[in-house]
Amino acid sequence: MKLKIKFKLNGQSTLFHKYLAISFVIILLSFLILGFILMSVLTKYWTNNKMETMSKNTSSLASLCTRYIRLQDSIKQDYFFDESIALQDIMETISSNIGGEVFFVNANGKIIVANSNAVYATEGKFIDYEVVKKTILNDKYYDETDLGGVFKQNHYIYGQPVYIGNQLVCIAFTTADTSEYYQFTSLMLNIFLVSALITFAVAIIAIGIYTYYMVKPLRQIAFAAHKFGQGDFSTRVKVKSRDEIGQLADEFNNMAESLCSSENIRRSFIANVSHELKTPMTTIAGFIDGILDGTIPPEKQNYYLKIVSDEVRRLSRLVRSMLDLSKIDNGELKLNYQNFDFVSTLISALVTFEAEIERKNIEIRGLEDMQSVYIDGDADLIHQVVYNLIENAVKFVNENGYIQFIINDLPDKTEFAIINSGHGIDKNDLGLVFDKFYKTDKSRSIDKKGMGLGLYLVKTIIGLHGGKITVSSEINKYCRFDFYIPRKTPKKSRHENKVSKLENKNAKLPFKKGDSEK
Repeated sequence: MKLKIKFKLNGQSTLFHKYLAISFVIILLSFLILGFILMSVLTKYWTNNKMETMSKNTSSLASLCTRYIRLQDSIKQDYFFDESIALQDIMETISSNIGGEVFFVNANGKIIVANSNAVYATEGKFIDYEVVKKTILNDKYYDETDLGGVFKQNHYIYGQPVYIGNQLVCIAFTTADTSEYYQFTSLMLNIFLVSALITFAVAIIAIGIYTYYMVKPLRQIAFAAHKFGQGDFSTRVKVKSRDEIGQLADEFNNMAESLCSSENIRRSFIANVSHELKTPMTTIAGFIDGILDGTIPPEKQNYYLKIVSDEVRRLSRLVRSMLDLSKIDNGELKLNYQNFDFVSTLISALVTFEAEIERKNIEIRGLEDMQSVYIDGDADLIHQVVYNLIENAVKFVNENGYIQFIINDLPDKTEFAIINSGHGIDKNDLGLVFDKFYKTDKSRSIDKKGMGLGLYLVKTIIGLHGGKITVSSEINKYCRFDFYIPRKTPKKSRHENKVSKLENKNAKLPFKKGDSEK
């Protein structure tokens, strides 16, 4: 069933509306600029084309009219037009071609000949003399004017002087109504507006649809974030795209997984801490109350006080682990580097479990010929690493089983392995044993006192020293932990190692030793 998300930010404009509005404004401005440029180009093209047409027709008219001009007074150099039907035909043809009127004026600006269909520029009228002067001066004239009242509204005017020899005979003019220009621009504008409107509508719809699907993952993320704020970490964002939005969704889902994991760890932490605190405190309270009210007889009080003492130590270890965990998480744990004998640390930690080793009749292997090995690190923290690993091995080794130690002293690092027989660790749990609060013995049938912090602290401490720890196991055979610590100072000399070896051999181990080659 597809989840329909309808999450809105109350009182705020959504990203979808903002993006759509910005796109609308940009497209509108683009069309306005494009329309302005297009109309400017078309107008200039039409005007230039019109001027070129009028120029060609006026030049043709000027060259042809000399055939029909006659000298009236040779002394005054006064000329007149022969009333020829052919001239009128030429003028009518040109008038029809340009859509305007055609006429000739003399040097005074008087219209002396006009096409027969002329309405405004008729014979006998005078045009603006300034136009005549500009035409003679520039050898041509092109402008938009009413010729000094000849036309009721402005026309496009093109004029060209006509010479016979060096003598100005007349000036030929062709005109065109400006209404053609307005009709042309109006037609082009209408075509552009219709095309722009259709394109604009299609673009807005396309952008709207695209924006909706582009913003949809962001709405899902906002919805999921809203759920997270309510404590529900189960919502995920389903995005298939590989763009920045898809990457954001992937990172958001990763964050959600991390938050969900953190929440589970928090709940597990609270449950574990509650259980670990409740059990010893209940035991302590029960035995103390029994001693105080006389339920426990005097001859057994020492026995129960020893149990109370063990529980107090257990609480102390729990608090210390929690403090170490807090320091590690906050980056406050500082290493006090020194060069010390790792084997001595190993034996010191091992002796702590004497009673349990004897009780389970555990065989200890690998200590017989072990020489002193000096490593660089924080002696107290390395002791805690070794203690936690031995405690884990003693806890899960089978009765009459064995625990084996292997040390490999290399020039650049020291390798250590601890192997115990027993049930081992399931392959599905191997990748989780170093996680915080994780316990392979979820039923607490074997690990009744652990919180799932020991191996996490081991991995973290080794990592702080620049080393690495791994685990391997085979069900119903063994479990093995390997780690190494990088070396910072040169190895001890052979003589020093021999002396340390003699000292270690003289150390009394109260439990059974086995052959290292077993």
